[in-house]
This record gives sequence, structure tokens and C-alpha cells, in this order.
Amino acid sequence: MLLLLLLLQLLLLQQLLILLLLLLLLLLLLPLLLRLRLLLLLLLLLLLLLLLLLLLLLLLVLLLLLLILMLLLMLLLLLLLLLLLLQQLLLLLLLLLMLLLLLLLLQLLLLLLPYNNNNHYKKKNNNNNTAADAATAATATAAHAAAVATASSAANTTTTTTSSTATAGGVGTATTLLLLLLIPLILLLLELLLTLPSFPLPLPLLPVSQTLPLLLLLLLLLLLLLLLLLLLLLLLLLLLLLLLLLQQQLLLLLLLLLLLLLLLLLLLVLLLLLLLLLLLLLLLLLLLLLLLLLLLLLQLLLLLLLILLLLLLLLLLVLLLLLLLLLLLLPLLLLLLMLLLLLMLLLLLLLQLLLLLQQLLIMLLLLLLPVLPLLLLLLMLQLQLLLLLQQQLLLLLSVLMQLFLHCYCYYYYS
Repeated sequence: MLLLLLLLQLLLLQQLLILLLLLLLLLLLLPLLLRLRLLLLLLLLLLLLLLLLLLLLLLLVLLLLLLILMLLLMLLLLLLLLLLLLQQLLLLLLLLLMLLLLLLLLQLLLLLLPYNNNNHYKKKNNNNNTAADAATAATATAAHAAAVATASSAANTTTTTTSSTATAGGVGTATTLLLLLLIPLILLLLELLLTLPSFPLPLPLLPVSQTLPLLLLLLLLLLLLLLLLLLLLLLLLLLLLLLLLLQQQLLLLLLLLLLLLLLLLLLLVLLLLLLLLLLLLLLLLLLLLLLLLLLLLLQLLLLLLLILLLLLLLLLLVLLLLLLLLLLLLPLLLLLLMLLLLLMLLLLLLLQLLLLLQQLLIMLLLLLLPVLPLLLLLLMLQLQLLLLLQQQLLLLLSVLMQLFLHCYCYYYYS
């Protein structure tokens, strides 16, 4: 769910960035149609500031996504560690079962050894034979009853401990349940093997007609134990195979997460470069706006001076008309008039220079404006990378769903 929310946020940011790019293109085309350069520059500056804020927001989202991916990597590493521990436990159980099989085979070999019943026991009479037979039969039945009692008590204790641990642990995975079922069975088999009498058995005390059914019974019991051990071996091998499959899928997920981390780091580097470029453009625009404002102020001052000079000129003309009668003052008035005309010419030249400077600055600004489509291209590249990140996240979501289905099927069928 968290990944889906992040994908929705990225799609929303992508749509906002596309809208901003379209507005930027519109604002870049507007100066060719209109002559309000200062207003357009202010709008462009505001738009660049908004774009900078959006890039910062995108950077924060990418940092959050990077943190989530690092947490997922830590969880996957913990799962791999648990799988390795389970594999070691299963290998130890396999070694134990192989030792049990070896012990059972040795018991079978000792049971199948031939007995020599002829020389040592024929010297006794029938009464002693019957008494000894009764005593040995009683001891054998007592030992067998004690073995069954100890085995049943051990099974009861192990099953109660496993049931209590299962109820305390909750639902749990299928591997832990199977291990909790296999460990008491192996302990029960060990106790049964330890409670069996030591070989060679005291069977020569009985006649052959009575020892043969006992031997057959023991052989059947040992064969049943062998079959149980083989079944346990097969179950443990199946568990090992399933654990290996889960480990492979977790390794694939780990590789995908590492690739996503690399992609996110590249996106972060690109975002930082774009932020630096936007900051440089903002600084240039601010400088140009300041220069343009200064030129406008100088223009206003020159216009005011020109108006004042015109007023002075009119005043001088009026004075000249009044002083035409005074011929003595005429050369002085002409000199003043010439000075005023020279001042007016100087002011006009300064005004012309200022106009030229203003036009040069406007041309410089118009030359700087084509740099902005390069920024737009970089932003489009970033959008493509965001789409690639979205596809990778969707792929990661599908792999996670497959892993969940696999674990659920494994738990259900086990």
C-alpha cells in the first residue's frame, strides 16, 4: 500500500511538471507576441520559483522512497539470515536421522547373527529350563512395558511442549511447524532405540520355537522404524528444496531492490543538477531585472531633466523677446541661448545612450531565453526517468505478490 501511495504521488507530481512545462513554453512564446517584457520576466521568475519548489518536493519524495527501499533491503537480509539458520537446522536433523538409520542397521545385523544353543544349555534339566524361561519372559515383558511407558511419556511431553509453543507463537510459517513436528518424532525414536535391550539378546535361554517369533517381532519393529526414518528423511529433503527456492526468490528481490536504489540515486543526482541550474537561471533573471529597473529609472530622470530644459528654453525665449529692445544685452542673451542649446544636445545624447543600453539588455535577455528549452528538455528526461521508476516499482509489486502467493501455497499444502 505504501508503494502504491508513492506511485500515486509520483504520477501527480509528473502531471504538475508537465503542466508547468507547458506554461513555460507559453511564456517563452509570449514575448514574441507582446511587448510587455518586464511583466513577462516577472511572470517567468515566479514560474521558475514555483518549479524550484516542486523540484524540492520531488526530492523529498525520492528521499522517502530511498528510505523505504533501504528498510525493505534490511528485511530481506533478515529473511535470508533466517533461511540460512533453517537450512543449518535441517542439515543437523538429516545428520541425526542418518545416524539413527546406521544404528538401526547395526541392530538388524546383530539380530540376524546366528546363535549357538546346543552345548551350554543341554546339561540342565527341564525344571530349571522352565523356571529360567519364565524368569526371562517376565524380565522381557517388564522391560518392554517400561520402554513403551517411557516412550509414551516422552511423546506426551514433547507434544505438549510443541502445542504450547505453537499456541504461544501464533500462526507461524509452514517450515517452523514441520520442524516442531519432526523434532519430537526424532527424540521419540532416539528414546525407543535407547530403551531397546543391548545385543546380543538373552534369547539363547529360551528354546528355538519360542525365540523365533520374538526375533520376527523385533525385525518387524525395526523395519517399521526404518520406514519412519526414511519418510522423515524425504520430508526433510523436501523442506530443504523449498527453502532453497525461497532463498533464490529472495535473492532476486534483493537484486531488484539494489537496482531500484541505484536508479533512485541517479534521479537524486539529476534533481540536484536541475536545482543548481534553476538557481543559476533565477540569479541571472534577477540581475537582468535589476538592470532593467535601473535603466527605467535613469530614463525617467532624463525625461524630467529634458522637460525642465524645455521650460527653461521657453523662459529664455520669452526673455529674449522682452529684451529685444535692449540691444546691449542681446549678445549676452545669445550666449546663454547657445549654452542652453548645448546642454539640451548633451542631454539628448545621454538619453540616446541610455536607450541603446536598454535595447542591448533586452537583446541579452532574449538571447538568454533560448537556454530555457534546454532546461525543459532536462525536465522531460527526468519525467521519463520517473516513468521508468514507476515501471520498476510495479515490477517489484508483482514480484512481491508472487512471493506472497508462493508462501501461502507452501503453507497451505504443507
